[in-house]
Amino acid sequence: MRLGVDFGGTKIEGALLDSKGEILVRRRVPNPGDYLSAVRAVADLTARIEQEAGARAVSVGVGIPGSLSPATGLVRNANSTWLNGKPFLEDLKAALARPVRVENDANCFALSEAVDGAAAHGRVVFGVIVGTGCGGGVVVERKVVEGRNGIGGEWGHTPLPWARADETTERHWCGRYGCLEQWISGSGFKRWAGMGAHEADEAARAGDPKARVLLDLLADRIARGLAVVMDILDPDVIVFGGGVSNIESLYPSVRGKLLAHVFSDVVTTDLVKNMHGDSSGVRGAAWLFDAGGDVSEYMA
Repeated sequence: MRLGVDFGGTKIEGALLDSKGEILVRRRVPNPGDYLSAVRAVADLTARIEQEAGARAVSVGVGIPGSLSPATGLVRNANSTWLNGKPFLEDLKAALARPVRVENDANCFALSEAVDGAAAHGRVVFGVIVGTGCGGGVVVERKVVEGRNGIGGEWGHTPLPWARADETTERHWCGRYGCLEQWISGSGFKRWAGMGAHEADEAARAGDPKARVLLDLLADRIARGLAVVMDILDPDVIVFGGGVSNIESLYPSVRGKLLAHVFSDVVTTDLVKNMHGDSSGVRGAAWLFDAGGDVSEYMA
């Protein structure tokens, strides 16, 4: 058995999985928003889950909103900024007394869907999270591709491609301007559209022409962003997660716009909605050791 933890900005969720990927116990607690308290919360949640299951996990995988620097081992790029600069992996190893692996939460999502979810039929998978924020993850043959600098899949912090004169933004929380996250995330959509994405979806389905135009523009921006990924990675499957992924009309709309931007005469890549929903984060975290090599390398 293996245990996965989805370390979110407002909640921490844990799940114990058996060897077939079935969730045996799943529990959620609030994220205290304080570093030392959060480390303790992960340890307490792990102990509670294992007590309920009557079993101890051999390893714990944790998905976080950010990544570990390969130079320092410290957390960086987390929008929960109080995590940045902290030795989260080492402190979790000490608190849990077993092998631990920490990975970006979008990578965990992509891994979950690539192992036994909506993208399981693909060899090369790009996972897209479009929720409050925007992220991406790359999985090849059921292994997360972190990259040399540990930033593989950081799609949300690339600029909006082929930006028009009116597509300007203020400075993003990451310190850059024009990040894709500011255009296609749920919060980004609300900023420029003046309404929430789900509100626009409901209005569009009721026949509101303005809402339809707004969603069409969102689909165009998503397609422009994905076209660059496809020109570089050419994935078999692109799987969507996050709240915005529940807008069903986006899938045919994005697909219809891709060919205008991709450097190809055909686009046969599958665009699919996630299968595991809110469970993808903990499931992908739990699969990290299967996708990341020998457990012994994380025991030191």
